[in-house]
Amino acid sequence: MSKKNKKEHRKGSPKYNRQNLAKLIDGIFAQNPTKTFNYKQISSELGIKDMGTKQLVVGVLSDLVDLDLLSEVSTGKYKSKSKTGHITGKVDMTARGAAFIVSEEIEEDVFVSQANLNRALHGDIVKVSLYARKKSKQPEGEVIEIVKRKKTSFVGIIDLSKNYAFLVSSGKQMPYDIFIPLAKLNGAQNGDKAIVQIIEWPKKSKNPVGQVTTVLGKPGDNNTEMHAILAEFDLPHIFPENVNEAAEHISDEISAEEIGRRQDFRNVTTFTIDPHDAKDFDDALSIRTLENGNWEIGVHIADVTHYVRKGSIIEQEAFDRATSVYLVDRVVPMLPERLSNGVCSLRPNEEKLTFSAVFEMNDKAEVISTWIGKTIINSNRRFTYEEAQEIIETGQGDFQEEVLELDKLAKILRKKRFKKGAIDFERFEVKFEIDEDGKPTRVYFKESKDSNKLIEEFMLLANRRVAETIGRVAKGKTAKTFVYRTHDQPNPEKLNSFNQFIQKFGYGLKTSSASAISTSLNTLLHDVKGESIQNLVETLAIRSMAKAEYSTVNIGHYGLHFDYYSHFTSPIRRYPDMMVHRLLEKYFSGAKSVNKDKYEEYCQHCSEMEQRAAQAERASIKYKQVEFMQEHLGQEFIGTISGVTEWGFYVELDENKCEGMVSIRELEDDFYEFDEDNYCIVGRNHRKIYQLGDKVNILVAKANLIAKQLDFVLADSEKKYNSFL
Repeated sequence: MSKKNKKEHRKGSPKYNRQNLAKLIDGIFAQNPTKTFNYKQISSELGIKDMGTKQLVVGVLSDLVDLDLLSEVSTGKYKSKSKTGHITGKVDMTARGAAFIVSEEIEEDVFVSQANLNRALHGDIVKVSLYARKKSKQPEGEVIEIVKRKKTSFVGIIDLSKNYAFLVSSGKQMPYDIFIPLAKLNGAQNGDKAIVQIIEWPKKSKNPVGQVTTVLGKPGDNNTEMHAILAEFDLPHIFPENVNEAAEHISDEISAEEIGRRQDFRNVTTFTIDPHDAKDFDDALSIRTLENGNWEIGVHIADVTHYVRKGSIIEQEAFDRATSVYLVDRVVPMLPERLSNGVCSLRPNEEKLTFSAVFEMNDKAEVISTWIGKTIINSNRRFTYEEAQEIIETGQGDFQEEVLELDKLAKILRKKRFKKGAIDFERFEVKFEIDEDGKPTRVYFKESKDSNKLIEEFMLLANRRVAETIGRVAKGKTAKTFVYRTHDQPNPEKLNSFNQFIQKFGYGLKTSSASAISTSLNTLLHDVKGESIQNLVETLAIRSMAKAEYSTVNIGHYGLHFDYYSHFTSPIRRYPDMMVHRLLEKYFSGAKSVNKDKYEEYCQHCSEMEQRAAQAERASIKYKQVEFMQEHLGQEFIGTISGVTEWGFYVELDENKCEGMVSIRELEDDFYEFDEDNYCIVGRNHRKIYQLGDKVNILVAKANLIAKQLDFVLADSEKKYNSFL
């Protein structure tokens, strides 16, 4: 116990009972797992002076020995039986209110019951006292300190009473309603969706106390719900006024002196290819024939850092956001609109400043030489992906020769990449047609076609060559600090579990080496195309993969099979690309390496913000799926079991990819048990199996917009469906 705590105990002369004394004494031993204490030393640690309480200490020490938490190493001297003591980690809260603590200090996650979380919330960094480990059981513990709160603001519905109000949180990982005094309502009305910030949490109160900071609007309104999703993940939906004002003052004029410092590509055929609704054109491609018969391919990227200066308020806002956020009906940009859609956007027939990677290539798509530096361009044409695809398919259209040549080279690059071991995941995107009120009228799927792959291959080439330029150094030399996009090898346990599962269908992976895994995985993905288990196999394969992230420590990119890879090509929407641009400019001018630890912190922030943005995007898709399915209650659909848990199984509908749950409680023909190893639930008596990948017919029973949740029942459970009505 710290000196401060000692003084507080002495000063307050607290009254102890056996229960709270046991917790305090256990904490002392947990903090000092290798030390021995007698009752006098424990009493001194706790500031206990009176003989009656000291006798209580003796009794509690004996109790802890009986509970197998302490051992009496010699007469009157005690030691913790736990060798681990305390750990610090992050709270990963379950839907039922308990949590697992994820820590680098211990191999297994530590289970903490809801009662022992002691007000810790999802994502908090906490200190945990570990209980004595029982054989074959997962480690358990109790939160003894909240080191850092993940968040203090929460989204929910205002429940207003006569003398007070509560915020009923919309998130599954906030198990407490937040008490709001009437004076802190800030104009919120009963039933409003709002953001509330916790301002205090009295020790004797079950519920935290908060104040309304933002009234979002009425539940069900499209803008309200989209803003609520952003707020749920602590993402902004508007720019501060001073940031917008600063952006308006940025000049888009290009001086002759600036042009003189750059390679001039204004007279080289250049165009962009982007989604039909895009306005932020990050990248453009140029192409021309060289005198030696080779091709010069330019990958031109918006020179954002020329306009967004280090230390400016726009720079700070971009860093804080770290990424643009793409919800189903809107883009929340990283940069103010004047920059993202105007000054920096590579719009056609406008002179634009760019940072470029220029390649000399032969007809075999072999890179003969690479030049990276500042340029100026003037795009001749803005293509949509659909327009470029039509040229590829018909051979007719604007700049057809250039588009077809780029497509040919891209296909060679792609073939080489997969031959070397890149993994060929081809997933489609779920998209919505939305009316003027934000209501989804149709669900459709967006697949990657040749025009998408053309752009992808040249962006991959530029990102790889940029990373190699800084990261690949002569033997014996140390590379300067850089920002890499890394992707680790698959988790061995997940991969082994996946391999065992697919063997039941006659497939298998070779796991002897990283290259063997990627080669056999590509073979598997090819073999299951068109089969009933295709989606199942692809889903499980992705789950076995590590997540890509940003880091100054280069471990390569496993999925792409690149030894060096970075993000250079999207600085309008990704802050790591801005960091890469700045580092390139700095190092090209001969500057020393930047501080690695500082940049690693930047990378971790960007990785975290990327995850938040992805979660918000998924939440918005889920919301629109539930909203869409409200019009289909009682209708029958065919679906595929996409997930299995102890409380039921998820079904993804084949027609529209909307996902809902069939609760295990609704399966009344047997008592079903969860078989985690085989991704299924099994009837105890009749042995009927519902397994991941199985086809089932369901009825849409309930669509809960607030929870973003669909409830299904099996189609032969008509009676069950009626019970939902």
